[in-house]
Amino acid sequence: MIHLLYDGGLSDSSVSAAIISISIILISGFLMTRITKKLRLPNVTAYIVAGILIGPYCFNLIPKPIIDGTEFLPDIALAFIAFSTGQFFRLDVLKKNGCKVVVITLAEALLASLLVFILTFFILHLNLAFSIVLAALASATAPASTMMTIRQTGAKGDFVETLLQVVALDDIVGLLAYSVAISIAVHSATGEAFSLWRVFNPILTNALVLFLGAVFGVVLALMVKPKTRSSDNRLIISVALLFAFCGICTIFEISPLLGCMSMGTVYINMTDDDKLFKQLNYFSPPFLLMFFVRSGMSFDLPALVNTSGAIGSSPLLLIGVLYFIIRIIGKYAGSFLGCLAAKKPKETRNYLGLALIPQAGVAIGLAALGARTLGGETGNALETIILASSVLYELIGPASAKLSLYLSKSYSTKLEDLVQVSEKTADGKEKSQVELLIDRIQKIQKELPAHTINEAEEAFTEAAENNNTAFWGEVQKQNMKEVVRKRRKS
Repeated sequence: MIHLLYDGGLSDSSVSAAIISISIILISGFLMTRITKKLRLPNVTAYIVAGILIGPYCFNLIPKPIIDGTEFLPDIALAFIAFSTGQFFRLDVLKKNGCKVVVITLAEALLASLLVFILTFFILHLNLAFSIVLAALASATAPASTMMTIRQTGAKGDFVETLLQVVALDDIVGLLAYSVAISIAVHSATGEAFSLWRVFNPILTNALVLFLGAVFGVVLALMVKPKTRSSDNRLIISVALLFAFCGICTIFEISPLLGCMSMGTVYINMTDDDKLFKQLNYFSPPFLLMFFVRSGMSFDLPALVNTSGAIGSSPLLLIGVLYFIIRIIGKYAGSFLGCLAAKKPKETRNYLGLALIPQAGVAIGLAALGARTLGGETGNALETIILASSVLYELIGPASAKLSLYLSKSYSTKLEDLVQVSEKTADGKEKSQVELLIDRIQKIQKELPAHTINEAEEAFTEAAENNNTAFWGEVQKQNMKEVVRKRRKS
C-alpha cells in the first residue's frame, strides 16, 4: 500500500507515504521491544530486528526512496548520544585519575583495532580500505548499555568511575581513528598517492570541530539558564543548537560526534546542570528508535552468506564472526595491560574488559557514515558486518557488564556491603547486630538525595492541606452541633 502511495515526488501521496512509513517504523520498534523485554534483551536489539523485518529484505514495508531520504538520522542520533556522553567529562573527576584513564583507553582501543586489522588485512587478505575502516570502528564502545546497567545495579566506586571515563574517551579515540582511516581508505580506493597530510588533515579538522563544539557549549550555557528559562524553552534551545551544529558538520561532511561531545562537556562544567541531559534523554528516544530501525532496514541479510568480491574472497558471515571474537579479545587484553601500566587495583584490572564488550550506537552511526562515503559493495559490507556484530554484542553486552560490576565488588545485594560502619562503640565495645543494622540504615538514609518540591507539587500540596483543614473543620463543627443538640434533649 505504501509503495503504491509513493510516487517519487513531493505530491500529497508521497507525503502520506512518508508519514505512514514513520508511523510503521515507530510502532514496529515499540512492538518488538515487547518481545525482547520478555527475553531480557536490550531495546537496541529490538529496533535492529524490527528494521530487518520491515526492510527490503523481508516484508519490504518501507519504500527504498524513503529509506534513502532519511540519511540524516545517523547524524541526529550521534548528536544526542555524544552530547549525553559529554556530561561524564567533569573536570573535578578527570583531575583525579585522568592520565590513568587515558592510558587504559588507548591500550584497549588501539589493541582491539590492531588485532582486527591484522585479521582482516594480513590473514583474510581483504582490501586496505575495508580493513582499516573496520579496524577503526572496533575501538568504539557503546555507552548506553553500560550506563543502563550501572543505574540498575546502583554500582559505585573506583571501578565504575574508571569504566565511565574509559567508555566516554573510547568514543573520542574511535572517532579520531575513524577520521584517519576513512581518509586513507578513500584515497586508497581512488589510487591517489599517499601523504602525511592525508593523515593529519582529519585530525586537524576534528580539532576545529572540538573548538566549534566548545563555542556552541558556551552559547548553550548562556542561553539555557535553569532558574530563568522554562523547561520547554530549555529543550527548544538545546535541540535547535544541536540541529544547527549537525547541519554545519553535514555541510563540510564531518561527523558531529566529537563536537557534540565537546558541547556537552563545556555545558556541564560551566553550569553543573545535569537536568538538561535528563530532559534530552526523555526527548531523544523516538530519534534513536528511528535511527536503529533504519539501520536494520539497511541490513543486507543475503550478503552475509555471500562473498563480496569488492573486499576479498571471504564470506561476510565468516568476517563478522571473527570480527566479533577478535574485538572482544583485543578489548579485554588491552584493558588488562592498560590497567597494569596505570597500576589500577586487581578488581579493575581483571574485570574492566568485560564491561567494554557492548558496541552499538556510535559504531553503527559511524558505519552508516562510512558506508555513505565508501559506497558500493565495500560500504554495504562494512555496514552489514557492524550491524550483525552489534546485535551479538548487545545480546551478551549487558550481561557481561553486570558480571564485571559484580565481580569487581562495585555493587552487592547484601546490606553490610552497601555501607561501611564502625563495628565498635565510642568506648571500644563491640556493637550488637541490631546496633550495626541501625547504623547502616541511618547511613543509607543520609546518602539518599534530598527530595525537592517543584512549584506544581508545592501548589498541589498546599491545596490538599487547605482542603484537609476545611474538611476536618467542618467535621468538628458538625460534632459540636451534635453535642449541643444532645445536651438540649437531656
